[in-house]
Amino acid sequence: MARSDNVLELPKDLPVPPDDGACRHLTGLNLPSIGLRSTQGNDVDLSVLRGTTVVYIYPRTGRPDQELPTGWNAIPGARGCTPQSCAFRDHYDELKNVGVDQLFGLSTQTTAYQQEAIARLHLPFEMLSDEQQHLTTAISLPTFEVDGMTLIKRITLVIRDGVIIKVFYPVFPPDHNAPDVLAWLAVNPHNKRQTS
Repeated sequence: MARSDNVLELPKDLPVPPDDGACRHLTGLNLPSIGLRSTQGNDVDLSVLRGTTVVYIYPRTGRPDQELPTGWNAIPGARGCTPQSCAFRDHYDELKNVGVDQLFGLSTQTTAYQQEAIARLHLPFEMLSDEQQHLTTAISLPTFEVDGMTLIKRITLVIRDGVIIKVFYPVFPPDHNAPDVLAWLAVNPHNKRQTS
C-alpha cells in the first residue's frame, strides 16, 4: 500500500514538543562503555571516541512503502526523522569543517532497517542501533510508546572525548537541527579543529 504522504516533507501543522526537562541530566555526563551496532557492521562505543562526535537521536525513519505509526503526526516531536537525516547529509561537509570528527544517527530500529535508510537517502555517515535500549536505559533517554514500539524522543548530543558537552532538546523543527548544531559549533572555538 502506498503512503498517503511524503516522508521527505514536514506537514505545516505539527505540534511543537515541549521542553519537559527530560534531558537536563545529560550535559556533562561521561558516557558509559556500550557497544552500539553500526550500519557498517561493527560495534561503536561512543565513550572511547576521541575528538568531537555528534549523535542525532531520532524516533524512527519512515519508508515510502509503509504507513506511518498510529497518530504519528499528532505526537509532538515524532515526525521528521527523514528530513532531519537529509539535513545532516546536506551539511555533512560543513560539520566536518567546524571540527566534527564523527557524526552518527541513532535509533532503536534494527541495523537492517537503518541500512535501507542509508542507501535510500544516500547518507555519508553511519547509523547506530540501540535496539536493545542498553544506552537508552543507561543514560535515561526519554522515550515514548506507539504501536507496541518503544522509541527515543528526538535529541542531539555533542560529545567531546566521551563527555556530553551540549544537548539539543527538544529538537524542532527537525530539518533545522543540523544548521542549529553547525551554528553552535561555529561559535564554540574549543570544539574547532586546530589548524597549524
